[in-house]
Amino acid sequence: QGSVDCPNLEFEYGDADGHGAELAELYSYTEEPELSTNRRCFEEDFHAQVQGRRWLELERAQQKAYVMRLLDGLEVVNRDKRLKVARAILYLAQGVFRDCDNEGDVLHWSRHNSFLLYQLGTFTAFLELLNMEIDNSQACSSALRKPAISLADSTELRVLLSVMYLMVENIRVEQEADPPEWKTCRETFRMELSFPVHTEEPFALLLFTMVTKFCSGHAPHFPMKKVLLLLWKVLLFTLGGFEALQAMKVRKREELGLPPLPEDSIQVMRSMRAASPPTYSIELMEQQQQKRGHRSRRPLVKQDSLDIYNERDPFKNDEAGVDEEENDDVDSGIEGELDLMERDVIIPAMPAQRPPIERVSFPKGLPWAPKVRQKDIEHFLEASRNKFIGFTLGQDTETLIGLPRPIHESVKTLKQHKYVSISDVQIKNEEELEKCPMSLGEEEVQETPCEILYRAMLYNLPQYMIALLKILLAAAPTSKAKTDSINILADVLPEEMPITVLQSMKLGIDVNRHKEIIVKSISALLLLLLKHFKLNHIYQFEYVSQHLVFANCIPLILKFFNQNIMSYITAKNSISVLDYPHCTVCDLPELTAESLEAGDNNQFCWRNLFSCINLLRILNKLTKWKHSRTMMLVVFKSAPILKRALKVKQAMMQLYVLKLLKIQTKYLGRQWRKSNMKTMSAIYQKVRHRMNDDWAYGNDIDARPWDFQAEECTLRANIEAFNSRRYDKPQDSEFAPVDNCLQSVLGQRLELPEDFHYSYELWLEREVFSQPIRWEELLHYQ
Repeated sequence: QGSVDCPNLEFEYGDADGHGAELAELYSYTEEPELSTNRRCFEEDFHAQVQGRRWLELERAQQKAYVMRLLDGLEVVNRDKRLKVARAILYLAQGVFRDCDNEGDVLHWSRHNSFLLYQLGTFTAFLELLNMEIDNSQACSSALRKPAISLADSTELRVLLSVMYLMVENIRVEQEADPPEWKTCRETFRMELSFPVHTEEPFALLLFTMVTKFCSGHAPHFPMKKVLLLLWKVLLFTLGGFEALQAMKVRKREELGLPPLPEDSIQVMRSMRAASPPTYSIELMEQQQQKRGHRSRRPLVKQDSLDIYNERDPFKNDEAGVDEEENDDVDSGIEGELDLMERDVIIPAMPAQRPPIERVSFPKGLPWAPKVRQKDIEHFLEASRNKFIGFTLGQDTETLIGLPRPIHESVKTLKQHKYVSISDVQIKNEEELEKCPMSLGEEEVQETPCEILYRAMLYNLPQYMIALLKILLAAAPTSKAKTDSINILADVLPEEMPITVLQSMKLGIDVNRHKEIIVKSISALLLLLLKHFKLNHIYQFEYVSQHLVFANCIPLILKFFNQNIMSYITAKNSISVLDYPHCTVCDLPELTAESLEAGDNNQFCWRNLFSCINLLRILNKLTKWKHSRTMMLVVFKSAPILKRALKVKQAMMQLYVLKLLKIQTKYLGRQWRKSNMKTMSAIYQKVRHRMNDDWAYGNDIDARPWDFQAEECTLRANIEAFNSRRYDKPQDSEFAPVDNCLQSVLGQRLELPEDFHYSYELWLEREVFSQPIRWEELLHYQ
């Protein structure tokens, strides 16, 4: 699709989609028959216990008594009986849909029953069952022997995870009409998930362990979609969403005595308008015309600021320059050759009437307040002193003697916009703690859910990141099916493969939807982890970031975007009549191939646009202020891939694409900048300005390729020093005080083995009395 065809997308970014949509995504369409199985298991037991009444008609005390009876049934040894009881509990969590008239009632009773189940200890009971199923070696070995794994291999796990997900999601979502009892319940549940009481580790860590076990090939039957959705929602519930994060950031700045944030970034982004994307097809045609012409490749050249006046009008199509980046052969990079989607699109002839090209209209004020780092002021003064005085004063930013008046004004303006981040303070504190470990003593670490999670994840964190990226790669639409890639379809493929065309179409849609949901959950949980760790401590964030980079996260995200991104965002891989809760209360119409092809009437797919924005935000987090990683973007030829993503007319997505283009423009050469002036204008208009940031010309002092490797190594050393100082607590540290008192040393109780008392006399005889003491050796011992 061209830029003219794409309308503005009315998309509101948030922590998650609507409540009903999030519950619907838990189930695959292949699982639909199991809804009636759950209902049957419940009704058989319920009608045997309660005669002639419906669940909705029972008093609260009767409902509690019945649930307690069900929970007793989970204690039986027989697996089949346990599964029947678990299915009955799942039917309660699904909202006893047989007794409901519409979707709203189903969702209401699903919430009501989830709170009831939690109050009676269902979550803890299911956690024990989940641990048993994870350690079930028989299920693992039978799954490993099978040539093809299907839904039947993960039945117990899917039932357990579904109940836990429904409880977490229903209790997590706040509504105005919630009674005070539910609010208390929500806080208790959050504390229980964040601060482990019975176990040594938070619940999220158990789910991370399931992910790594699945990726290592030891448990191929694990239902990964449900595990990842539950993991994402547990992190969202325990750590907090984006608005909670913003409030925590404001509070932390106050505690550290820093000035308040210049603006609320969430509100600024909501008020931004999408820009018209660059005209792509015309540039391609010109590229084809100019391919015949010889073009010499030049290295980075310092551009004279006067050159900008020699540029032709960037808005005249007939004079637009060749897009250097798209003309390059993309030979180095992401899994061999990237197949650029529009590479072979050649427009045969120039249309007689050109579409009107939108000129960029600048608003009255720019959306973001400019920011300046302390380092920027130091660089500016260093350059000024070298020029006017001939020597520098290190990090002194106060002494302005000998500098002309305009420099004084510049420094004053820079200081007005100086921004000190929480990370800057944390890095400074860390340097001081490393320098003076004795005088500063032990650091007080606040026991937040984020801190507890990081401590629990620390030693296996690289494996967790690799596992998540492996699954993301397998679920990406651009991935080719490889023999060595992991099978993520274990919880979507039916036991009997489809026979008719209609069944095949339905399964095809189900598989695509399944992959999209996996991408959505991984992108959201990675972004949550990065943002929370960054706020908790910068080196925790850097540790996760570095392992993501080492696991090839940057080329993986670029590979994901190297597709027709408009068709991914407008994909219709859902069958709304089969979605929960609609399918539980409405009679299903007869599905035809035409109705499946037509899909729904939505302008875009919420989850796919959400995933794209999350992946762009992760890429921004990994590359921001990291020149070595910015060079990776350049090396992997990301500019044309990102430029194609600008076709999506959604302000937030465009902002993150423009940020990624901005950090690499100085490495792309002058020709690229000249022929992409519309993109440059959009960057100027939408992205925050950093005073003294020479992003548009390439004269920057930071653009020194030989420093890149050293930068990454220094960062790694700092992270290792932080982790060992805070989390490795050796008993015999070199700073530990030495006990010199003979009585206290001899008086210490030593743990001896039980059988030592019986052989004590023999030990004395052998080790002490029979050994001659050579005093001269003792005296001469060095």
